[in-house]
Amino acid sequence: MSTTIDTIKQQIGENPILIYMKGSPQLPQCGFSAQAVQALMSCGERFAFVNILDNPDIRAELPKYASWPTFPQLWVDGELVGGCDIIVEMYQNGELETLIKATAAKHKDDQPEA
Repeated sequence: MSTTIDTIKQQIGENPILIYMKGSPQLPQCGFSAQAVQALMSCGERFAFVNILDNPDIRAELPKYASWPTFPQLWVDGELVGGCDIIVEMYQNGELETLIKATAAKHKDDQPEA
């Protein structure tokens, strides 16, 4: 039986661009998640998300695993980028789009064809 930490590691490993958030990109359940996902969506690349409200085990374990106490959390290429403030700041100065587009390009061969 896999543990919650195993699940988190698998999610981060399988998804080059992943946001742990409250709610979904279409229906965020908190203002911070809404701001973060809006910045991420404006980069124009596909990304995965995990709704921590539907996953209480992940909600409890991820802050310990990541050493990051809050949500949302953006993970790119297996590395924690940060939370809402960092995501929005990176978006405003152009770093987020550069990072997201570079990561998406690097992994485009990994994506299943739609």
